Amino acid sequence: MIVGMTLFGFSLTLLAYVLAKALYKKIRIPFLLPVLTATASIMILLTVFNVSYETYYLGAQWFDHLLGPAVVALALPLYRQLPLVKKYLKTILVSVSIGAVIGVSTGLLLAGRLGVTEELQLSIVPKSVTAPVAMDVAVSLGGVPALAAVFVAVAGIGGSVISSYVFQLAHIHHPLARGIGLGCASHAIGTAKALEYGEQEGAISSIAMTISAIVVSIIAPFLVFLLY
Repeated sequence: MIVGMTLFGFSLTLLAYVLAKALYKKIRIPFLLPVLTATASIMILLTVFNVSYETYYLGAQWFDHLLGPAVVALALPLYRQLPLVKKYLKTILVSVSIGAVIGVSTGLLLAGRLGVTEELQLSIVPKSVTAPVAMDVAVSLGGVPALAAVFVAVAGIGGSVISSYVFQLAHIHHPLARGIGLGCASHAIGTAKALEYGEQEGAISSIAMTISAIVVSIIAPFLVFLLY
């Protein structure tokens, strides 16, 4: 029984992503980003067939275990683009730091204006950093880690979807700008999107994602104290 449920969750996730990827290759529009369409499809199927998340996760958890190696694999394009990173290191550090401050501040201020609960406000603060870091930051601030993970997913998917339109409207074409924007605002999901533009964008995005996580971990308590 457990083996069957494990195979179900694993197979459903893999099939949903493969089909979503195939669709994205044929109809290449941002709103058909595989991570978005695959996630939406799985949610609909689980709801329609009344399958609990716990049952599904028995198999899907194996993809979580692959997240670590996938992030480590980003070191390869980063290594290949090391001269570019060294050349613009100061620009990257300053830009990501400013982006981190803006990301935390805008999320906190917007949540406050909307009049949401304290836990929700504190959970939204680390929305632009990778999930494990965001959950730890949320706990340290008094937020809810599960909610923080949801906001991280929304920021990652949302940023990746609208990035093409933002870059087009703002005439942003430089690999450095695209990489910093996606890595700082949309963490790992944004980095995957950055790699679609090119290896330079992917490398910059991966280092921006890392620096952003460090900066947010340091500044979040101070900004919450000042703005909350």
